[in-house]
Amino acid sequence: MVIKAFVFIRVYPCNLWLRNNMALSKTIQCAAVDLGATSGRVIVGTWAKNRLTLTEVHRFPNQFRSVGGHDYWDIPGLWTEIVVGLRIAKKRFPRLASVGVDTWGVDHVLLNDAGRMVFPTHAYRDARTQSGLQRLANTRAALERIYAATGIPNVFYNSSLQLEETVAHCPAVADVATRCLFLPDYFNFLLSGRMENEISFASTTQLLDVHGTDWSRAALDHFHIPATWFTTPIKANTLLGPVRNFPELKGVKVVAVPGHDTACAYDAMPADPAGGDLYISSGTWSLVGFESDKPVLGREALTARISNERIGDGRYRPLTNVIGLWLLEQTLKEFTARPKNDTEWAKLITAAGKLPSPGGPPLAGAPSSKVAAVVRPLDSRLTTAATSRSRSADKRRPYLLDCTDPAFVNPSSMRAAIDAQLKKRRLPLPKNLAGYVRLICDSLGQGHAAALRAFERLAGRKFQRILIVGGGSKNRLLCQATADASGLPVHAFTLEGTAVGNIASQLIGLKAVRNLSAFREHFAKQITATIYRPQLKGES
Repeated sequence: MVIKAFVFIRVYPCNLWLRNNMALSKTIQCAAVDLGATSGRVIVGTWAKNRLTLTEVHRFPNQFRSVGGHDYWDIPGLWTEIVVGLRIAKKRFPRLASVGVDTWGVDHVLLNDAGRMVFPTHAYRDARTQSGLQRLANTRAALERIYAATGIPNVFYNSSLQLEETVAHCPAVADVATRCLFLPDYFNFLLSGRMENEISFASTTQLLDVHGTDWSRAALDHFHIPATWFTTPIKANTLLGPVRNFPELKGVKVVAVPGHDTACAYDAMPADPAGGDLYISSGTWSLVGFESDKPVLGREALTARISNERIGDGRYRPLTNVIGLWLLEQTLKEFTARPKNDTEWAKLITAAGKLPSPGGPPLAGAPSSKVAAVVRPLDSRLTTAATSRSRSADKRRPYLLDCTDPAFVNPSSMRAAIDAQLKKRRLPLPKNLAGYVRLICDSLGQGHAAALRAFERLAGRKFQRILIVGGGSKNRLLCQATADASGLPVHAFTLEGTAVGNIASQLIGLKAVRNLSAFREHFAKQITATIYRPQLKGES
């Protein structure tokens, strides 16, 4: 009997090792449903031999619609496109194993016990929260109390303010609504039948307890939101069950990935395990932050508008929002000569880069092939690129835009909003589209640098480099402006960051990858970065 027990103990780990390694070597296909404020995609990731290959199978436009002075999302339209995309994915990849959904933050759906929508889904840019925003801003004690409880600053799009306005102006909704699901939660419910709140998305709401992983009763009471609308958030990588009600998707499992697209994008970063990286997910918003085991709190953090959002595993992702490429996207609409393909984009960026910096004399070595080098992302040579001399050069430039101006949130004319700010400050207006592009990119670069300085001061960290993914990673003028303003090398990764992070979570949930660190280690070997080094005046 003793011998049998001994043999059993020795064989079991061996079998476990074989099973794990067989899982790692197996080809697995996962579908990422990635919804953005202006477009949505369904992307299939194929994981084989520790390498990830992406295939976009469906893309569709998205926008909010306005009626009666308010803005709403077309939820049935989005659901229709999701189903279309998943059917295409399953047809092209018959062994499709799973699906995960991520979206932009804060927006939600109110449901009754039967799972039916009982209230239309407002878009976060709707101005309905302005009175609540100002009321909280003007009550310093309440503002500090809510920040201490949730770690989220007072921002117009917060779910807390949206739900407060809904309950105040439509009080009967509290009688019919029994659950509040955020957008990825809702689509997960439609796919799997399970109503769950996922933690990374829950952390965007200004309702989650910053010191734990459940809802803040203090915040819910302050905003008069029924606590019964929510359940304790689950962590990402959780299997929710098989897709139901669609026979053609039989066998496909639903995985709760980090529901907030920024959390997914951060997970895709080939981060230095030592923790010296600042992350930027650059799209409509520039979301600047880092990973941490503890939140960044206090009055100064509140003033700096630091949001203590969460990673899918519950740890912290302190970040701040810079308005991002929304400025450029909306300005382009007002020029008939705007670029329509990659070649025209390149010409526009080149023309903008040749203009003098709106902050002063042009920097030598304006964005060009001499500035960037293609290297492996974790090359140790790159961590020494920043110098004290370059850091001393990033003083605030007087001719750049104040990107915190609320006039830029959702103007009828972005060009007019920019011109109005410049006129008010008695500054010259750009003469053409290239001039606006240069002004916007330099201004966003300065905004990124300001966020970095705030984090270093408040978190007691020194960052060695900046990692950027998203649309902004392809804009060499923006990347160079960020490097110049921050004094740090910017590593730009041209990859589908959100989709990669979404798929990484599915692979972990399916036990095809051990954890996020293991995924990053594998993924870092197959991608390269374009490095933008700080340029000083007079350098060539």
